[in-house]
Amino acid sequence: MKQQNLWYWTYIAIFSFIHLHFSLEGFQVDLHYMISIPVILSVTFLLYRNVQVSLSGLGARWHYSIFIWQCILIAVYLGTEPAPVQGLLFTIFIGFESVRIAGSRKISGLTQSVTQFEEERNQLNDTFRVVRSERHDFLKHISALHFMLEHSEVKEARVYLDDLVDGYEETNLSIRGERGSVAGILHDMYRRGKNKGIEMIYDLDMPLSTLPLSDKDIVTLLGNLLSNSLDACEEFQQKKGKHPEIILQFYKRSGLYVLNCENDSLEIPSRIIDKLYESYGHTTKAGGHEGLGTKMINDIVKKYGGYLDFIHKEESFTVKIKFPAIH
Repeated sequence: MKQQNLWYWTYIAIFSFIHLHFSLEGFQVDLHYMISIPVILSVTFLLYRNVQVSLSGLGARWHYSIFIWQCILIAVYLGTEPAPVQGLLFTIFIGFESVRIAGSRKISGLTQSVTQFEEERNQLNDTFRVVRSERHDFLKHISALHFMLEHSEVKEARVYLDDLVDGYEETNLSIRGERGSVAGILHDMYRRGKNKGIEMIYDLDMPLSTLPLSDKDIVTLLGNLLSNSLDACEEFQQKKGKHPEIILQFYKRSGLYVLNCENDSLEIPSRIIDKLYESYGHTTKAGGHEGLGTKMINDIVKKYGGYLDFIHKEESFTVKIKFPAIH
């Protein structure tokens, strides 16, 4: 995606330079290349750093169509004498690209919503299957314990009971008092962490469903927080060879809901830390990640009048989020 966006902004820089050159000719303004080229490159670079573009949102057919129309605009320059009206073609060029960016964002947002809905549904179904399975086997476990106690196998019964409690702990931590979608994301993240050898600790004074947010926003918030923590812990585990842990805390103090998420982490460069939750494109992850999750977290916090703070100290990264207790 990063490579794709780089090619897009290179295309924008080239076409912008052509439009600027012909537009200024139409107004009989002579701007030297040594000035116009740095100006175009500087503006394009600023847009590249601050404007999030999801080109995959639009299909290839739409991209090709817009490109053809942009080429037609360039051809109009070549077929007419310089005139002030040519400045209008530059405006049309900007309009085409604005439509492309807005359309790509809208479609990408809808696609992401559909994908998230499918994930939530699968998480909820998995949680339901686990609960149903545990309920189905409950009487069998009771019968086994009853048999051991009847035959004075107290030690064996205690070991069996300990194993049984450990097995139920995962589900109980996730679903206790939670609404379905929230229970689903908590259970899914807990299971992912355990499968990767990451210690997952849910220290919740009350259900996270009590947050004054919509279920969709709670799931998005928790999903991105815990997913980022899991990725950081996995990388920490690979590089350091240590046993990482994630601690999710939730409590209410002085009219505020407080959500803390702490995880082990490798060192994060200052250039990323400074803008981690402020804009798209800043990520601690390797590979083709776009840095969307942290910005989405911050957007939700702002949407509900909350406050977000984070600190990275030594090998620990902590995010603290506060929401006013107003429904």
